[in-house]
Amino acid sequence: MSRDLRIRLAELTYHVTSRCIDKKPLMRPSYIKDLMLTVLSQALEKYNFELSGYTIMDNHFHFLIRTVNEGEDISRIMQFIKAQFARKYNRIMNRTGPFWNERFSDRIIESADDPIDAYKNVHIYMGYNPVRSGYVRDPREYKYSSFNCYINENYVSPVHVTLHPYFLSLGSSFKECARVILDFEERYRRQLLIMEKAV
Repeated sequence: MSRDLRIRLAELTYHVTSRCIDKKPLMRPSYIKDLMLTVLSQALEKYNFELSGYTIMDNHFHFLIRTVNEGEDISRIMQFIKAQFARKYNRIMNRTGPFWNERFSDRIIESADDPIDAYKNVHIYMGYNPVRSGYVRDPREYKYSSFNCYINENYVSPVHVTLHPYFLSLGSSFKECARVILDFEERYRRQLLIMEKAV
């Protein structure tokens, strides 16, 4: 069965995910997650694109990548990130063979009926991935996520994050934009509590 053709255009926002081989928690050690942050920084130095969000889990990652005019397309960006990480990981671990389970999957935010609402949903979903998985109780506590970039103007991310245009459209100041995200988060958090009680 042939693969679907990937849309590779400028000025699109891709919610990108990929899993470790056999869905194993190969990125569990913190120094391996730090390695991914290093590779992301290298990709930003090499290619012209915007990293608008990230969450690195034990067996997969979520990135929010925005392509730009006269920049590289999503396939080239992700090929570099995944290949560089796998090469460095195999060298550190003295192993051979594939690291990733499959080619990366992507969802284009701008293709949603309401892109701004879709952006807010993806942002909160990514931020709460460590909470749903039991790593932390609050997404603010998780080191390997860009969640704090969007609620704390003074937060310094270990890898450069460009605030997404949809976020910046939510208000006339960072504080106003962050308030919209925090209100959205509160509704999401209440839904999570309802779901947990129903289990």
